[in-house]
Amino acid sequence: MPKAKLLPQKDLAALCFRDLKKRKMADYNVVCYNDQMRLKTAVELLNATKDIEKQVEKVSSPLLILHGAADKVTDPLVSQFLYQKASSKDKTLKLYEGAYHSILEGEPDTKIFAIFDDIIAWLDSRCSAE
Repeated sequence: MPKAKLLPQKDLAALCFRDLKKRKMADYNVVCYNDQMRLKTAVELLNATKDIEKQVEKVSSPLLILHGAADKVTDPLVSQFLYQKASSKDKTLKLYEGAYHSILEGEPDTKIFAIFDDIIAWLDSRCSAE
């Protein structure tokens, strides 16, 4: 039973990639799992999520949270919850308008480059040559 596939399922890949060419390329990624989620995997993800929710206040390191505002796989409210509940003094939440779930590989290149620029700027502002 743990290896049973969950039915029915949405095509998550279609919900992850806004750029259709990149969506098609992902089908050929040998390290990407392209089958339906297994029941045991779903149960473990749910359990892990519950455990994380119970302990999110313990997050105290500097935190950069990036999320596509049009994400249909993981609700952006999850990232907002993390931002609000984490005890980090230094935390940043960036929601990218119109972006889907795979913000670093499934968006148009201009959006991906802008997101990487945000990541680099965030890191640069916290790193010094001292």
